[in-house]
Amino acid sequence: MTLVRQLLALALVVAVAGGTWLLVGAPEPAAVERSASQRPVPVRTAEVLPATVRDTVEAVATSRAEQAIEIRPAASGRVEAILFEAGQRVGIGDLLVKLDAGAEQAAVDEARALLEDAKGQYERGEQLARTRSVADARVAELRAGFLAAQARLVAAAERLADRQIRAPFAGIVGLREVSVGARVDTDTTITTLDSLDRLEVEFSVPEQFYAAVRIGAPITATTSVHRERTFDGRVTSIDSRIDPVARAFRVRASIPNPDLALPVGVFMVVQIVLDEREALTIPEQAVVLQGRTAIAYRINGTTAERVELELGRRTFGRVEVVSGLNRGDLVATTGLQRLRHGAVVEIQDLSTPPVVG
Repeated sequence: MTLVRQLLALALVVAVAGGTWLLVGAPEPAAVERSASQRPVPVRTAEVLPATVRDTVEAVATSRAEQAIEIRPAASGRVEAILFEAGQRVGIGDLLVKLDAGAEQAAVDEARALLEDAKGQYERGEQLARTRSVADARVAELRAGFLAAQARLVAAAERLADRQIRAPFAGIVGLREVSVGARVDTDTTITTLDSLDRLEVEFSVPEQFYAAVRIGAPITATTSVHRERTFDGRVTSIDSRIDPVARAFRVRASIPNPDLALPVGVFMVVQIVLDEREALTIPEQAVVLQGRTAIAYRINGTTAERVELELGRRTFGRVEVVSGLNRGDLVATTGLQRLRHGAVVEIQDLSTPPVVG
């Protein structure tokens, strides 16, 4: 075969092959795209689980002692002794301060002596009255003198007791406001006394929640004094009036404080529990917002299913699902931007770094 014939045969083969390629056709771009879309989307999943959901309303409050007073003397005098230290826990009836009491003690001694004399005269008069040696009127006079002497002794003893200032209830005393030797009167504040075993908080709640707040409703309170702690309490009273300007009503709650961790006057953020129920929840990151519609991708085997949701309250990184999912369903929490209805997925375990997007 000559060289010319060989070249013609080669050209013929190339032409035939080219024609066949044109007849069959190159892969269409849409087909390439469809092939790429069938690659599994790596996702992580979470289970739809029941949890306790609380409907709450938040308010701000300042703590105060359920019992709090300024200690003031009941009589004027000079401070003879101070028997407490600032911040000391005292019991009911504990002696805090002594005032000079020389004159009052003498008055008590005198009243006691007069009472003894009046008592003796009255008893002798009763004996003589039995033998008709004394008139009944005289006996009545002696009895009146005896009762008057008893009253004078009680009054003198009360004045003496006023020279000793005692705690009217158990609590924590504040700073000393006077010194030994100081002259005080009934307007002088010696110290303060607060009952801190249980604190009271008062706060305002918007009027639309008036029907929902109830006596005994649980509350939780937090404060910057103890950032790591939450304090629990109960609603103790609800005002019967709504402020016409603020459109709110006052609520008081009691918070146990056995370790005295909370001082009086601390700023607190309070949450009142209006309702508590069991509900289905999913992680917040499983929810995708499309306009006003919330959706999630339920995983059925290796396929993603787009599900529209009705959501409730959000709490602690989870969101309540009112409708759209059932208990035990699996929802995707990663790879959401790449998911579509019917997409094939590959479930990753927690040890695998998540795919973003």
